[in-house]
Amino acid sequence: MAKEVNNNVQDSTKDTAEFVEDIDFATMLEEFESGKEVDNEVTVDGVIVEIKDDVTLVDVGKKSDGRLYTSEIRDAEGNLTHKVGDVIKVVITGFRNEKPIVSHKKAIKKEKVKAFIDNFNESENILFDAKVVGKNKGGLIVENSDGVEFFLPRSQVAVRDPQTLSGKTIKVSVLKVDKENESIIVSRKKPLDEERKRRKDVIQELMEKDEAIEGVVKRITTYGMFVDVGGADGLVHYSEISYKGPVNPSSFYKEGDRVLVKAIGYDKEKRHLSLSIKLAQPDPWKEIEDQLVEKDVIQVTVSNIEPYGAFVDLGNDVEGFLHISEISWDKNIKHPKDYISEGQQIDVEVIEIDIKGRRLRVSLKNVLPKPFDDFIKTHKVGDIIKGTVTTLTNFGAFMKIGTIEGLLHNEDASWNRNDRCKELFKEGDEVEVKIIKIDTENEKISLSRKELQESPIQKYAKKFGSADVVNGKILDIKDFGLFVELQDGVDALIRKEDFGSLNVDELKVGDEIEAAIVFIDEKKNRIRLSVKRLSKIKERETLSKINKDDKMTLGDIIKDQLK
Repeated sequence: MAKEVNNNVQDSTKDTAEFVEDIDFATMLEEFESGKEVDNEVTVDGVIVEIKDDVTLVDVGKKSDGRLYTSEIRDAEGNLTHKVGDVIKVVITGFRNEKPIVSHKKAIKKEKVKAFIDNFNESENILFDAKVVGKNKGGLIVENSDGVEFFLPRSQVAVRDPQTLSGKTIKVSVLKVDKENESIIVSRKKPLDEERKRRKDVIQELMEKDEAIEGVVKRITTYGMFVDVGGADGLVHYSEISYKGPVNPSSFYKEGDRVLVKAIGYDKEKRHLSLSIKLAQPDPWKEIEDQLVEKDVIQVTVSNIEPYGAFVDLGNDVEGFLHISEISWDKNIKHPKDYISEGQQIDVEVIEIDIKGRRLRVSLKNVLPKPFDDFIKTHKVGDIIKGTVTTLTNFGAFMKIGTIEGLLHNEDASWNRNDRCKELFKEGDEVEVKIIKIDTENEKISLSRKELQESPIQKYAKKFGSADVVNGKILDIKDFGLFVELQDGVDALIRKEDFGSLNVDELKVGDEIEAAIVFIDEKKNRIRLSVKRLSKIKERETLSKINKDDKMTLGDIIKDQLK
């Protein structure tokens, strides 16, 4: 791509460096003379005496009539343009068997050359288009739109191989007019050299002044556009068009548009002039620095939407970035297009301004009502609601409840300690839950499913009550007490102060133990046991038995207890 750019910018003037600057007229005339046929071509008036299919006889005042190819007096459709008896201009180009050979077309060309010479003003530097129509030993023959022929010497062609110009239209200017020989010498090299010098002067002035100048868009490409600034073409790269960043040039300009540009660099080796449109304009970021601060709410237009967010136009050639996470309070956005559309005008809050890095971040959700605030206005701890599972994690499940999300932790999903949300639910499931905590500071909602179910302790409480004597198996031994597993998988705690005469050092996990129920707290889901209380219960039972059985002595009862 860079190679193409350089070729376009440098143009054909690069070849002229290989030719001398001084115009050597003697050399040119020598080249011209070397290419001319040495003859005494004479232009005369002739009279058509006979027209045949191929040859027309013309009386030119010689012993024999001149021979003229009939094709020279036919038009483009093949119709004759003259008739017998007409007087026409012809050039005697030679003789064959003493019979003159004449040409009408050559006479016309000589007349045109003579007319050009007669009207030529040497004080005017005429530059015109000419088509390469032939060649001779000394150079090329070129012809302008009026059919006037000119001689282009080899030294003024300005290319290594003149044959490469055959049939092409080129720019030339008149170097010398030879009235005596009725010939005009032109140069391709001279206008190229003048153009190169003019371009060099323009570029030097642009670089020295460091000012904005008006140019004309000449050609638009995908990587930028070429702009003519007073005869010199420069490239405006697509990143130098707008402060927004790289843009498609064709979206902003068309060929022929006038634009203000500023020169930003020149590569002498490549002859590559770099221009900038954005630097010719006031820097909008300075305006932002002076007028905009974080937390400001501004109106913008959505200019481009990507899967990760959207770019918004501030209306002053500056774009801000709206990340997908800043579009809505909904954390499950699939694509920004579900919430905003290109061309839409929206209010946003400025959340970050980086003048040095030329970055601006905005938020749409910050100007929208917070779903959490609306939620807590209509909900409270203890409410039973339905939620939809949105995300499953190792620690629980996030559930959408209304317009916000709450967390159902694994330990609140089931009374079975081994259950996990990943095993109980799948995304999209609707589950009835209870709000057990609202954290207004961190805007978090905690949910519970197990509190809507009958707990194992609630079931246990239907069978047992306070002061009941139960048996269990030691699950864990702590400094503050023992954890005991009762029937139906219910756990209970014997605190240290309730050990009584129990020798903990002799116990181990898995041992059976007997104790009395102190209390069952169904709300907090706890059961507390006591060995000390069991001892008192047994003592009361023993005393009661003594009172009921008078025949037994106290000593007998004690002996019986010690067995």
